Amino acid sequence: MSDERGPEQPGVDPAGREPLGGSAASSGAGVANAVGPRDAPVVAHATDRAVAPISVLLRVNGAEHRVRLDPRTTLVDALREHLHLTGTKKGCALGQCGACTVLLDGKRVNACLVLAALAGGREITTVEGLAQGGRLHPLQAAFIERDALQCGYCTPGQIMAGVACIAEGHAGSAEEIREWMSGNVCRCGAYDHIVAAIQDIAAARPPDRGP
Repeated sequence: MSDERGPEQPGVDPAGREPLGGSAASSGAGVANAVGPRDAPVVAHATDRAVAPISVLLRVNGAEHRVRLDPRTTLVDALREHLHLTGTKKGCALGQCGACTVLLDGKRVNACLVLAALAGGREITTVEGLAQGGRLHPLQAAFIERDALQCGYCTPGQIMAGVACIAEGHAGSAEEIREWMSGNVCRCGAYDHIVAAIQDIAAARPPDRGP
């Protein structure tokens, strides 16, 4: 079957699009023309107005910290950037991976979805606050014993969620643990070991013991 199109010219896309290569694309104007209409209007975006910082009292791991923050600062950024508690990891920043899990008044939350100002005056527990008197929290020790971590990036959030999972009474079986830990993603795939570590501590936990 013959092709009625004429021979393709060097450097020209047969679909009619301008090529990204060549001297035109090496300049800013060339790239702009390659990805959008030539005559698209330039829209000026207004810059954000300055927002006055506010004073927030953060109670973290039993200590009080008075900090001045942009009111839009999330809890994970306040912990990491202002209090330098970098054990809490910042992953997706969308509440989907669980890397930033902390306890807020004993309940697990995604710190990337909580404004630091709304956490003011409440009890915040991060992974740094689990060890007591130089001794690891039992779940931290179980993660090591069960080899429940590989790269370690998700581990603080997994441990915090696991502590809450046990305290909430949702660690009765492997299936239940998987369900209630489903908000915490491990890209290394250490799920079986994580479940086993949580089961170990849940089985040894007295009924009325808190986190």
